[in-house]
Amino acid sequence: MCAGQMQRFPNPIVRAAPGARILIASQAPGNLADRSSKPFADPSGVRLRDWMGVSEDEFYDESRIVIAPMGFCFPGYDKNGGDLPPMKVCAPTWRAGLLERLPDLELVLAIGGYAQKWHLGQAASKTLTETVRNWRTHLEAGILPTPHPSWRNNAWLKKNPWFETDILPVLRQKVRDLL
Repeated sequence: MCAGQMQRFPNPIVRAAPGARILIASQAPGNLADRSSKPFADPSGVRLRDWMGVSEDEFYDESRIVIAPMGFCFPGYDKNGGDLPPMKVCAPTWRAGLLERLPDLELVLAIGGYAQKWHLGQAASKTLTETVRNWRTHLEAGILPTPHPSWRNNAWLKKNPWFETDILPVLRQKVRDLL
């Protein structure tokens, strides 16, 4: 569907298996993930695994953790060298069908605004900060919103220390309980 609309040939990167209880819903694979066909194969993946309190083996065990971004393929770069947003056709075309095949999911990590808007719908706030700040309410519905673990969010993390002190301990415990 997307061939010819992207800078590179589509390379869907999704890891999922029946029985998994945790879903990592992010924006789209990055350049390194596209090149290796392995999601979060970069420093943001190291940070995300630390946030979750999991080993690399646990993280990539698709029978336990589903990794399904909003856009399955690397969308390319914008004129400033940043990643483009996910292709608009991907989530509406594939996401509902994928999630129907994963009935055991109990926790969705909604990483970034695109995933938060999709999974939270009208419950998402106008800003990522406010959506993440309301994490307790969203967690009751099985969704935990987070910023992206990219280095580009270091300033956000510094400005919002409550994310590390309040949310990460709960995230790690929830992940441990589900694994």
